[in-house]
Amino acid sequence: MRKLGTLALGTVAALALAGCSGGSTTGGGGDASAEIRVWLVGTDTPDTAREYLKETFEAENPGSTLVIEEQQWNGLVDKYTTALSGSDSPDVVEIGNTQAAAFTSAGAFTDLTEKYEELGGDDLLQGFVEAGSYDGSFYAAPYYSGARVVFYSPSIVGDSVPTTLDEYVEQGVALKEGGLASGIYAPGKDWYNVLPFVWENGGFVAEQADDGTWEAGFSTEGGIAGLEQMQEVYSSASGAPKDGDETNAQVPFCEGSVGFLSAPSWFQWSIKAAADAETPGCPDTYGKDITAMALPGKDGGAAAAFAGGSNIAIPAKSAHQDLAYSALKIILSEDYQKLLAENGLIPAIAGAEAALPDDAVTAAAAEAAKNARLTPAAPKWADVEAAQILQDAFVQLAQGADAAEIAASLDEQIEDILNS
Repeated sequence: MRKLGTLALGTVAALALAGCSGGSTTGGGGDASAEIRVWLVGTDTPDTAREYLKETFEAENPGSTLVIEEQQWNGLVDKYTTALSGSDSPDVVEIGNTQAAAFTSAGAFTDLTEKYEELGGDDLLQGFVEAGSYDGSFYAAPYYSGARVVFYSPSIVGDSVPTTLDEYVEQGVALKEGGLASGIYAPGKDWYNVLPFVWENGGFVAEQADDGTWEAGFSTEGGIAGLEQMQEVYSSASGAPKDGDETNAQVPFCEGSVGFLSAPSWFQWSIKAAADAETPGCPDTYGKDITAMALPGKDGGAAAAFAGGSNIAIPAKSAHQDLAYSALKIILSEDYQKLLAENGLIPAIAGAEAALPDDAVTAAAAEAAKNARLTPAAPKWADVEAAQILQDAFVQLAQGADAAEIAASLDEQIEDILNS
């Protein structure tokens, strides 16, 4: 997500000044028939689900059509800030769970509080309900979740796997010293995989004080210890680009040059993609015997890994509120959610969990989800992500900069944004 400059710092103000209001529920406005635009981000939503949504919506709403417009995670906050405050707003949007607070607090989404029970009620993923709520009202429903797991191939790392975080680092170092390009694949910009090291060593990202201000915690004793342990991974266990990101990490994995690779559970489909696909996987070699484990914690068990996933909402400026709600109900239906579950995504509603695959990757994700954590539920957290200060800091860490100095700078920048 690229830097926003003054736009990022004005996300809430820009949306509020544009007249977005979350003060009413769906049930009025919009045409009897229209073209509905649904924004989905990235390729995580499988084609089967996309087709089901379009076909079901158009069957239930004769004369109307539904168009899915795929967005990219990079620059998403910029694009949503502009699109949701304009006169040409999309009608249903997927938003990252860590970004939702910026838009719910700004009134960018339609208030769904009165529809909570109809959309699933307490059967919805409650952590994501919390991420999509603000000031006691419900604006963005859960879409899917997926904990990060550690992928590996026994043909590369053997059958012995680590049971603690220290052992994980030690084995990663040993694998690299044994000839692998990366015992642990860790590009510098992949900030999601740094947070568990901070959390497991006793640090934190940011917490709200009693007076309402936000205090960052990378420069705590535990935060610095976590960054120092991650720096050992960068220097001794990883051969990934120090200024690279996690994009197409299946490429080095499929070359057989990676021991452990931490990624969302649904990343398995990138590894298992056909060898002649546009972005090929390796279904007949290392993808054939791929398995996964939860990242081990400092004292064993599953580490506090980052909980990925998305929320789904109706923009307050959608001109077709009723039709948008019709689409939202389909997305949160058991049949649709089962299509997500079949592809390894943890569904938004409990009734669809039975469709999850019975395999090692899904089992690892379920184990990892027990201790998974979210980023701070601060209205301006999306601005922190969009400013790329985490990515910039961890690139410096990977390049050998002092961990304590990086931590202090991170805390200052995070607090400046969250408290502005």
